[in-house]
Amino acid sequence: MTSLLIKRLIIAFIILGTILLVYYSRHLHRTYKRDAEKELTRTNTIESDVVTEQDLADLPEPVQEYLRYVGVVGKEKVKNFRLTIDGNMKTDRDKDWAPVKVKQISSTDEMTRFFYLEMKMKGLPIYGLHAYKDGKAIMKIKLGGLIPVVDSKGDHMNQAETVTVFNDMCLAAPATLIDDRIEWETIDDQTVKATFTNEGISVSATLYFNDQGQLTNFVSHDRYFSPEGKTFKSIPWSTPISDFKEMNGYMLPTYGEAIWSFEDEEFSYARFNIRNIEYNVETVE
Repeated sequence: MTSLLIKRLIIAFIILGTILLVYYSRHLHRTYKRDAEKELTRTNTIESDVVTEQDLADLPEPVQEYLRYVGVVGKEKVKNFRLTIDGNMKTDRDKDWAPVKVKQISSTDEMTRFFYLEMKMKGLPIYGLHAYKDGKAIMKIKLGGLIPVVDSKGDHMNQAETVTVFNDMCLAAPATLIDDRIEWETIDDQTVKATFTNEGISVSATLYFNDQGQLTNFVSHDRYFSPEGKTFKSIPWSTPISDFKEMNGYMLPTYGEAIWSFEDEEFSYARFNIRNIEYNVETVE
């Protein structure tokens, strides 16, 4: 075998190896896209009517004002929604902020959530997938899309992700707050408590509103701090939102944070710019 042929074989193996690495590094994204597309295909067979004032009649007054402010009355009820987000996250209070991009597809009849993120930490790519279906959740995080960093599931994850699903309903898809799986309790003119039940899991949150009818914060004690996906500690979790702007015919928040309230300090671990929210979509993109 000539030296030239050996060199060509080496180059061919390097190219093939690179192609395989790239392919396998995108496994989480392929999983996200496959499952999200399947869910959109299912929900797009569902007929949907429009939200009416009658749908709002039994809700607490602050929630009614919020839904009118957002502009849900007269618009189609939400079967699914698609989010695109960018911003910054940190995995620990002592770590640096890392840029992140997020894509999400959710459905509202059977309550599914597929959340895919890409971020860089110290120049290294991190890929993550949160999936919630039938009341069960998983979280997978991989370095370079190849090396597992987090692989979490179980009862704690199921409850925590149920909180996140309800949080999405409140912040990203307010029209879904007419859902009869929610029980409401009025605290005062600008504060309500809500209990959301899905697949036998009940979670609660306190919602805060301002004079304009905007939702300003969501606070729950039913989520768990789990930096490595192995140990779980119940810590108050909040998501203050702001900068409401017109988006595809609705008034929606374009900035939000996610905060853990420890006894000694608050830890803001996510700062998100919401770039787009669309309802009743047909494609993942």
